[in-house]
Amino acid sequence: MASLRRSAFRPCIDLHNGQVKQIVGGTLSDNKPDTLQTNFVAKQSAGEFAEIYREKDLTGAHVIKLGPGNDAAAKEALAAWPGGLQIGGGINEENAKEWLDAGASKVIVTSYLFPKGVFSLERLRSLSTAIGKENLVVDVSCRRRGDKWLVAMNKWQDITDMEVSKENLDMLAEYCSEFLVHAADVEGLCQGIDEALVQKLGEWVTIPTTYAGGAKDISDLDLVNKLSSGKVDLTFGSSLDIFGGRVSFEELVQKNASL
Repeated sequence: MASLRRSAFRPCIDLHNGQVKQIVGGTLSDNKPDTLQTNFVAKQSAGEFAEIYREKDLTGAHVIKLGPGNDAAAKEALAAWPGGLQIGGGINEENAKEWLDAGASKVIVTSYLFPKGVFSLERLRSLSTAIGKENLVVDVSCRRRGDKWLVAMNKWQDITDMEVSKENLDMLAEYCSEFLVHAADVEGLCQGIDEALVQKLGEWVTIPTTYAGGAKDISDLDLVNKLSSGKVDLTFGSSLDIFGGRVSFEELVQKNASL
């Protein structure tokens, strides 16, 4: 039986050096900061974007801290909409509860689960037990290698030993309540989504899942809905008019309202 659910639009707030930015995901580098390609730097603060999302009731939005210097901006966003935003970037077992207490609806984790690039089920179990699986999102952001997708960590710079597969997603889903999937190869390029990945996610996932990467046109929301049978939601970033792009934020809000 076909899924009755329809894919929804999920917004984001990406923070870099304390500012709201839209960047080309594959250009983040600790060793070569000069290689960073930025699509947009917002004049508004993180809190102002959070207020906009709150007004439009855009639940499930994620705030991602890309590197150091973003904690104050992140906390400003969470304070503007307590319980309305997810937070990711540098999350570990030591600080996860602090971010939930600061107002995050859920915390998003990747790198902490992969010490030296190797998946640690022990860390995932421990974190899930400490804060509750209902408060945990696992970010299985990935890069394509041949006909596979491998999880990427540390601002998408390092490839881990984990393949994005039904078996692995089923295992992860025992310990978290949601997946976030950045397709790092197409993130920020506004040249289209990774259709094959979205289709596979639609076949594989059993918990709420949001895909981010490459969305360039409002029709991409219908495409993701079709490819994933409504199981996967879509983040628009660099292509949104509120981030200097061409896709109408208001039109996407209306689409969500009609779901």
